[in-house]
Amino acid sequence: MSKAPASVSRSGTRTVAPGVVDHSQELGHGNSPAAWTCVIVMLVGALIASIAFVIANTPIFIAGAAVMVLGLILGYIMRKAGYGVEGSKLKSSGH
Repeated sequence: MSKAPASVSRSGTRTVAPGVVDHSQELGHGNSPAAWTCVIVMLVGALIASIAFVIANTPIFIAGAAVMVLGLILGYIMRKAGYGVEGSKLKSSGH
């Protein structure tokens, strides 16, 4: 990884050398209803799959894995519906 310095142009925008990650921009943490729902559903699925693995029950393990996939799909649907980061359902109306 290159240690090339970043330069600031006259317009105030920051440019970095190709292949270098610009860490000056805030990325956020994904705090949104879509992200929280996705993570919680996937954690429940992981718990189900973990318990099934310990008791050696394949059908329940597969069901836990299916719940994890369902969590991914649910998070994606909620993001597209406007409940993701900076989604249309989360923006204040100015009141």
